[in-house]
Amino acid sequence: MARRSLSASLALVTGAAVLALPAGLGTAGVAQAAPPGDKDVTAVMFEWKFDSVAKACTGSLGPAGYGYVQVSPPQEHIQGGQWWTSYQPVSYKIAGRLGDRTSFANMVSTCHGAGVKVVADSVINHMSAGSGTGTGGSPYTKYDYPGLYSVNDMNDCQSEITNYGDRANVQNCELVGLADLDTGEEYVRGRIAGYLNDLLSLGVDGFRIDAAKHMPAQDLANIKSRLSNPNAYWKQEAIYGAGEAVSPTEYLGTGDVQEFRYARSLKQTFLNENLANLKNFGEGWGFMESGRSAVFVDNHDTERNGETLNYKNGANYTLASVFMLAYPYGSPDVHSGYEWSDKDAGPPNGGQVNACYSDGWKCQHAWTEISSMVGFRNAARGQGVTDWWDDGGDRIAFGRGSKAYVAINHEGSSLTRTFQTSLPAGDYCDVQSGKGVTVNGSGQFTATLGADTAVALHVGARTCTGGGTTPDPEPGNGSSGASFGVNATTVMGQNIYVTGNQAALGNWNPGSALKLDPATYPVWKLDVALPAGTAFEYKYVRKDAAGNVTWENGANRTATVPASGKVTLTADVWRG
Repeated sequence: MARRSLSASLALVTGAAVLALPAGLGTAGVAQAAPPGDKDVTAVMFEWKFDSVAKACTGSLGPAGYGYVQVSPPQEHIQGGQWWTSYQPVSYKIAGRLGDRTSFANMVSTCHGAGVKVVADSVINHMSAGSGTGTGGSPYTKYDYPGLYSVNDMNDCQSEITNYGDRANVQNCELVGLADLDTGEEYVRGRIAGYLNDLLSLGVDGFRIDAAKHMPAQDLANIKSRLSNPNAYWKQEAIYGAGEAVSPTEYLGTGDVQEFRYARSLKQTFLNENLANLKNFGEGWGFMESGRSAVFVDNHDTERNGETLNYKNGANYTLASVFMLAYPYGSPDVHSGYEWSDKDAGPPNGGQVNACYSDGWKCQHAWTEISSMVGFRNAARGQGVTDWWDDGGDRIAFGRGSKAYVAINHEGSSLTRTFQTSLPAGDYCDVQSGKGVTVNGSGQFTATLGADTAVALHVGARTCTGGGTTPDPEPGNGSSGASFGVNATTVMGQNIYVTGNQAALGNWNPGSALKLDPATYPVWKLDVALPAGTAFEYKYVRKDAAGNVTWENGANRTATVPASGKVTLTADVWRG
């Protein structure tokens, strides 16, 4: 949800504190357990333009098996480059920075064609702060949105929330100075339902309800009952806070609820505790029931406020995502955003994603370690945890009945072990590495896991040609080329590059070498476009802050781009 107001004083003076505030969740009409169908993983394309989302649905989300894509709020909002401007509506026209009504409708249609349903992030608790002209040309002042709302449609408490122990203060006062709608009023309920019904008319399959805790559960239930499809998927933002007046569980009867304790606990476990403790993760830890909980490793708020892991945590973040997708609790969201140092900064290129891993776009949804686990989860659906193993520390493994098996080595040294599974005997593809694995007649296989890596097998990937490969991580342009990925350790100031005998690789000139992305450190990644059928040579180089270059040892590496798609080179290891 948006935790910032338009004013510079709030954004700059209270920004960090505001992001740490407890915030809300919502509920509505008819209970909807997990997202319907066989695919329950949602890719959250934070601040992606709708045209870019459409390309991703075709190029990566659909092929990987994602069931849903969640898009950022589509309604007209205040102007400004910061990401949180999207969370300050000024009208319900589809006219935000991410695209107009036509691009939104085209995105929904394209994603449906790729087998991916669409969830719209919906800001219905409040309107804007300040005054001006919206992204669609609508004039507004706080409490007055011509043709939509006036001050009479706002709650009486027109001051900021100050006490999360007071229900009336939380649900009637203003979240960081944003004009708070009176959702108990018939007119307001009707206008909100009209907006959501408009999105449904364009094919939207469900909604994330932003700041739902700041609206009474019965108000949201009433609004949801007015929808043309009251069974539309309904996921509510409710941030758990011990001792608070409003509890996330209040909203369980009318929709899914985001379980923030899940993500917080993953951070604590992966950074400070033992993975062995995750054996009964979920309801065994006191979380809400699995069938009505939406879970995540991070989202747009928590990656910035430090509440959870984020892409800057490297292998901790990646392995936590592997665990989330492998373990049968809740319906997972995979956050896919962009690099940031300024926590307020909006999306690169105004949300236009020309290519993953460029211009600051992180594209977590397409990381091999993460995208490969979506198919794993789909194959394991309905199966409980079996064959649990741990070493009492940070090495764990478990199966999902006879459908799947995962092992995670979150230690600084490699692990070689024979694992006991319930998988049928035969050949499998380890979807993490793209290498073949054989399970014997007793359900066992032997593997060596490098430091901070995983092995994942499932019945939907029996060979590494086809089912075990990962989809094109570009945003749907279908380009050919190479996906580089090298395990290389560095010290502060060092980076890893790739060069080779092609112009696109710098023609062996280290000054023109291409920098790899350390988001999944110690694995550095980069996708490079090359013509289909190109045979090429390459090597990795290390550069320090002074520009000194160190080439890896050994002969030149070689590879050939396939007739379609990319050659996957993500198992490379730096040769010292």
